Amino acid sequence: MLAIIGGTGLSRLADLDITRREIVRTPFGEPSGPLTFGKVGDAEVCFLARHGYGHTLAPHEVNYRANLWAIREVGARRVVAVNSVGGIAPALGPGVIAIPDQIIDYTWGRKHTFFEGPEAPVKHADFTHPYCAVTRKLLADAANRAGIPFVDHGVYAATQGPRLETAAEIARLQRDGASMVGMTGMPEAVLARELDLPYAAIALSVNHAAGLGDSKDAIQLDELQAVLDAGMRQVLRVLGAAVALHQDNA
Repeated sequence: MLAIIGGTGLSRLADLDITRREIVRTPFGEPSGPLTFGKVGDAEVCFLARHGYGHTLAPHEVNYRANLWAIREVGARRVVAVNSVGGIAPALGPGVIAIPDQIIDYTWGRKHTFFEGPEAPVKHADFTHPYCAVTRKLLADAANRAGIPFVDHGVYAATQGPRLETAAEIARLQRDGASMVGMTGMPEAVLARELDLPYAAIALSVNHAAGLGDSKDAIQLDELQAVLDAGMRQVLRVLGAAVALHQDNA
């Protein structure tokens, strides 16, 4: 079963024929909400809204450990995460979809591992390639099948939030090699790795990052919703194709 974690702008799957919802208890507390199960065509899907179904959880307040643990507990064997980002690279203007292949983590104070505490063993997870290559290919093939253009690479800079970045911070991220910036890519990706859950992300650029393009002087927050709505319709088409491909290859 494929699990989808929805971010800002995606609190439900429009084409999901819902069969049930399940509250999952975990050793790490409560997930962002009940897991929603249903079918897209003939394929079973598990969906979770990362920020809660009312979008009430800020990025630093999300219980990433509970979310990933719950997804694994219900039998999901592959995870696709949806992220809204600010574009840093020139190719990632508003409305562009990317499938990132690397992460730089700038977050702090978040629970980044399942292996901590006096009774837990130390575990070092190999994170050379933070996204699953097979899952990234699934998304790329799905985008091609759906006829949606996309950028097949990118370095995701994960910042703390919930505030947006300064122009100087974006300039620093640019120097570091980041091509997009978001607030939820970590520790979600590494927690999936610790659980041996194949994980990849599809990122929608909703604005130029601070200090760049039409965000040179300020990010026009009142203009983001239209880009988000239109972009998420494209993302949903990719997800629908990904679900079908995952089912075909199961």
